[in-house]
Amino acid sequence: MYLVLVILIVIVCVLLGAIVLIQNPKGGGLTSNFSSSSQLMGVQKTGDFLEKGTWILAIALMVLSLAVNVTVKGGGATSISAEKQKELEQVNKQTGPATTTPIAAPAPQKSK
Repeated sequence: MYLVLVILIVIVCVLLGAIVLIQNPKGGGLTSNFSSSSQLMGVQKTGDFLEKGTWILAIALMVLSLAVNVTVKGGGATSISAEKQKELEQVNKQTGPATTTPIAAPAPQKSK
């Protein structure tokens, strides 16, 4: 599930970047190429389409980012699966608990 969401996020980011690059901040961009009134999508409709597409992709990116955050439980590196937990418990039962006894420092030698 995590991998699918990450792939969707990458696709949405690429599409969002493409739509933003098509637009011109001063009102030109792709809309300036449609100067004829006989076009299927006129100047205003193209601008509206690009603006709505930008908003939709931006909202989709936010929702997918939140979905990734919800699906990852406790971080990927720190979570231990149930099988691994059972294996660790069996190893601890077989070997016993780890005991740490301090090692005494060697006694100093007397010189003659």
